[in-house]
Amino acid sequence: MSSGIQLIIGLGNPGAEYERTRHNAGAWFVEELADKAHAVLRHVSQFQGLYCSTQIHGQDCHLLIPTTFMNHSGQAVQALAAYYKVAPEAILVLHDEIDLPVGAVRLKWDGGHGGHNGLRDIIQHLGTNKFYRLRIGVGHPGNSKEVVDYVLKPPKKEEREQINVALQEASQILPLVLAGEYQKAMHQLHTLK
Repeated sequence: MSSGIQLIIGLGNPGAEYERTRHNAGAWFVEELADKAHAVLRHVSQFQGLYCSTQIHGQDCHLLIPTTFMNHSGQAVQALAAYYKVAPEAILVLHDEIDLPVGAVRLKWDGGHGGHNGLRDIIQHLGTNKFYRLRIGVGHPGNSKEVVDYVLKPPKKEEREQINVALQEASQILPLVLAGEYQKAMHQLHTLK
């Protein structure tokens, strides 16, 4: 395994009612990755999620979409990381980010959870915040009281298109991230717009 990313996690909520909601932006990316790699995500109860092991850009990689609810994502991440002995710094978590405009995407190392329940639970279960995150901008409703309702609704058609473009941009930097070239990846991603 490389010194880069070995485990990519796409956060979301399980079930058809949440599938198209903003909160599932991370899961959309992992579904697309598996699809491009001709890999099949299957439910593995031990990892509490949809899982597959595949090669992406020549690197061995584990893909996971937890099937727990968002605020219990850490259970799935910790179970898989412990089983395959993946260090937190080799983990990339993809999640929706209300503090970024729709269609923005940013790579981040370390830091707090910013009120994101999925990240909060992962930090708690891993016992550290030293892992990578790919933050997918879904915009903010403008009122903090409306955030929960907002992330649990599907984005408008044009917003979904912008998010899809952001996911394409994230795909472009993936080879660098998998190879552990994080600074290059950040520079490329953050200068795309």
